[in-house]
Amino acid sequence: MSYEINEPDAYALEEALQLKEKHGGEVIVLCAGPERVASAIREALAKGADRAIHVAEDHPRAWDTLSWARLLAKAAETEKPELVLTGLQSDDLGWGQTGVVMAELLDLPHATLVMQVEIIGGCVRVKRELEGGWFQHVSMPLPALVTIQNGISRLRYASLMGIKKAKTKEVRKLTAAGLGVAPESGARLRRVHVPRHSKQTEMLAGSPAEQAAQLVEKLRHEVRVL
Repeated sequence: MSYEINEPDAYALEEALQLKEKHGGEVIVLCAGPERVASAIREALAKGADRAIHVAEDHPRAWDTLSWARLLAKAAETEKPELVLTGLQSDDLGWGQTGVVMAELLDLPHATLVMQVEIIGGCVRVKRELEGGWFQHVSMPLPALVTIQNGISRLRYASLMGIKKAKTKEVRKLTAAGLGVAPESGARLRRVHVPRHSKQTEMLAGSPAEQAAQLVEKLRHEVRVL
């Protein structure tokens, strides 16, 4: 079985690489998990990240969102980053909490659902995606943290030269115990259920105009797509 980068985090990595190409600096990949995450780390290094930090943790199920955020925040503190970019959410549970909890623990200004990032002087200006096709532009002082929305840009592939270089790039190993962080799970995942799909047909009565009015009301108040 092969493992790859969580898709939202892949977009965060791509945005970090593009910012490096424009402004310089270095891209440091931070990942926590068992040894199998090494393949995702090497993929990030092959795409252009300069070095990586792997916080080894062999029992990921013992950790909840807050515990993971504490662990990642402690590891990030060792580098004093100017800008932290995370994916909006994970591919598995999709809670979308780890990045913002990290920002709180690091005492950093943050923005979520980011579709565009610009560095202007000592500030970062971002474009956030809101509901209903609306966007919001926010400026924050650096250092800061942003969570990146999927589709912010086109993902790059690792080149053959990048894959070769990745083998020689630094991967610093840390442990939860060494960082002084232990799982303090306030939430436990007990069971995952497959969503139930059901079909329902409802006939609308009245004239065509009355039926159209009923349909609009149902789409607006029941389905909530208008």
